[in-house]
Amino acid sequence: MTTQKATNVTWHEGEISREDRQRILRQRGATIWFTGLSGSGKSTIAVALEQALFKLGKLSYRLDGDNVRLGINKNLGFSEEDRKENIRRIGEVAKLFGDAGVISLSSFISPYKADRDEVRALHDATSLGFIEVHVDCSLAEAERRDPKGLYKKARAGEIKNFTGIDDPYEAPDQPEIHLHTDQMSLEDEVQIILDYLIEKGYVVQNHRSRAEDGEQTINAEIA
Repeated sequence: MTTQKATNVTWHEGEISREDRQRILRQRGATIWFTGLSGSGKSTIAVALEQALFKLGKLSYRLDGDNVRLGINKNLGFSEEDRKENIRRIGEVAKLFGDAGVISLSSFISPYKADRDEVRALHDATSLGFIEVHVDCSLAEAERRDPKGLYKKARAGEIKNFTGIDDPYEAPDQPEIHLHTDQMSLEDEVQIILDYLIEKGYVVQNHRSRAEDGEQTINAEIA
């Protein structure tokens, strides 16, 4: 657990509550945390889920492993220490999105159980939803896919500290959702997550999505 270094800081409450923001959006903020091997399908599912939520008029935002390492975490590598800090920072960012009422779709290998549990505890402490999705895929299938050619480089010794090859992956014990992406279709995977969000009250289906309403308004203004 990261310790608080600065001692002269105090949390400043505002006048607008999380509930106020959620009423505007007509949804509950939460973090959907996709964890699994490289090539297991985390980012693919997150992109498809983001599209599905948009069609329902729900606001989400993807936090993708490579994307954040091009920005907020550009100073971090892939050592165990840097991986821990990578996940800690993203956990804090995801918590802010959730507090704003947004559903964050966080796609990270996040190989260490302790780091994921720390992010979960961070959300639990503020009563925010944390939905761990184990994107389960056999190492053989992940290597067969190898969309970035990383497994080939890791096997050749060109990449060190690569999860599944010379670094461990600690699978979740009791994830909220367990997807076997080497056995399921993308459509089924997305539907399972949507059904969970609806069942748990994070997403309420409307007869007409706000995205459709907004599109009609924009088209009317242009006309």
